[in-house]
Amino acid sequence: MKRNLFTLLALALFVAVATGGTAAADDNRVTAVPFTFVGTAADCAPSPAGSQIVTAAWLAGMGLPDNGTSLNGAPGSANDPHFGLLLSKNGPTTDCSSSGARIRGAAGMTVNAGFHLGFDYRNGGHCGAGAPRFNVTWKLAGIQGFSFVGGCSNDSTPTPAPQDPVQWTRVRFEVQNPGESFPIIPVGAEIVSISILFDEGTDTATVQDPMGVGLAVIDNIDINGTLITRGSNTDNNKGKNKGNGDNGDDNDQGEND
Repeated sequence: MKRNLFTLLALALFVAVATGGTAAADDNRVTAVPFTFVGTAADCAPSPAGSQIVTAAWLAGMGLPDNGTSLNGAPGSANDPHFGLLLSKNGPTTDCSSSGARIRGAAGMTVNAGFHLGFDYRNGGHCGAGAPRFNVTWKLAGIQGFSFVGGCSNDSTPTPAPQDPVQWTRVRFEVQNPGESFPIIPVGAEIVSISILFDEGTDTATVQDPMGVGLAVIDNIDINGTLITRGSNTDNNKGKNKGNGDNGDDNDQGEND
């Protein structure tokens, strides 16, 4: 399985939504824009500056069928682009660097009792307690809060991903569950920003990744029932105000994209 993951990764780099949610692949309101962060000496002090060991990109052929419903490998999905979000950290966790994706269009959402975040991940990649995870900034009654939601292995009830139940797994994190959100996000809070963060490296083994592959492929990113099934590697919203309330404060350690 690990060999197959590396083979598909190499091919994708060389040539370079499922049930339970509403697909948002072509709707510009909710998107996931990849970023990488490599810290400077000032960013990382007293630790050393980070290294150029991180990658984040939507790549064709890496994910599940982008229509969000077709089974992976079904004849009807042969011409589907199959975009997936690659997140990689090719070195130690302590290196001051990370990859991830900034969720555009989530700011201003109100957290209700069933509010959740999640994604489908490709089996054989990294799925740790710390990454991939969501970093969420929120505010309630004028007071700002911050929560880690996830990481990947903290979902108490992972399930086979509907589009490929053998090779992919679905995780959903309830933001009022203290075992899945640290701390919980209270009902009535307003979302300020959401980012996906991948900062665990090749020295952090997991059940899915016992040898430390240091990369994950995710898809069908779930923002409280809206699925992001594909994306752009360019942030077309940067420097613009489209009226979605996104102030760009993503708490993702910075960016070098």
